[in-house]
Amino acid sequence: MLILALSGCGTTRQYEATEQLVVSDAVDRGIQHMDFRPLSGRKVYLDSSYLRQVKSVGFVNAEYVISALRQQILAAGCLLQDSANESDVIIEARIGALGADEHQVTYGIPENNSLNSAASVIPGAPTIPTLPEISVARREAREAAAKIAAFAYDRETRKPIWQSGVRHSTATAKNTWVMGIGPFQGGTIREKTKLVGSGIAFGRRSRNASVSEDYERPSVDYTAETRFNQGWPEFGDVGKGHGMIASSDEAQESAIPTPPELEPSDKPEEPAEKEKPPKVAKAAGDDKPKKPPQ
Repeated sequence: MLILALSGCGTTRQYEATEQLVVSDAVDRGIQHMDFRPLSGRKVYLDSSYLRQVKSVGFVNAEYVISALRQQILAAGCLLQDSANESDVIIEARIGALGADEHQVTYGIPENNSLNSAASVIPGAPTIPTLPEISVARREAREAAAKIAAFAYDRETRKPIWQSGVRHSTATAKNTWVMGIGPFQGGTIREKTKLVGSGIAFGRRSRNASVSEDYERPSVDYTAETRFNQGWPEFGDVGKGHGMIASSDEAQESAIPTPPELEPSDKPEEPAEKEKPPKVAKAAGDDKPKKPPQ
């Protein structure tokens, strides 16, 4: 009776949105750790000639990767140019992997047709239907991977300036059924684990933020809303990585970093010379002492 009371059934018919989310999340996780701040303030051009042939089965393709790279480059304070001839530095990017795998685990007896195959050997044996799945729990998992790298060199001298290193990132989407109830949806693409078709949600998303190294220019979280003031990011409650929050109109001015060229000078201002009162011409005889009245 307890098993019957806890039993249930749940089915997910389409996975198109999940496939797009898991692949795009893998791309975002790879690019958010690429720190372009060593090139801050320089005129750069993004050479995407080695990205245009990358096409994925889903919606995420080379155009999405190029746009994500441009966002991260601009957030680092680089001056993005439309042509290579107008730039001082050329950034070349490439993709080594972009795709997704699917895994399925069944705790119990999976659906099989072994009895029907065995009965077919015996002449005149009746057809045995396929045995249905009898499982206590079942999990389906989708894992996407993206491998992205970039490097920069001087346009005129062709000397290397910077390289990001290879960024290998993964993203997951998990569906779990327990006694037929589900799917319980989780993974890196979900804010929380939740039961489809209901308001039940628990847990929280894993921490996911951009790198935060020591540079004069503060880092910008790729996944967070951020406002810019003359090309520099504004923050209200200044934090690092995942704790960064975009500033509002009521944010304190002391929390807003000021570009070096706009910082006030440390030298005290020289006081202005006091104006002397104008001299009044004296009439003749004014220098003589006056007699006191009688």
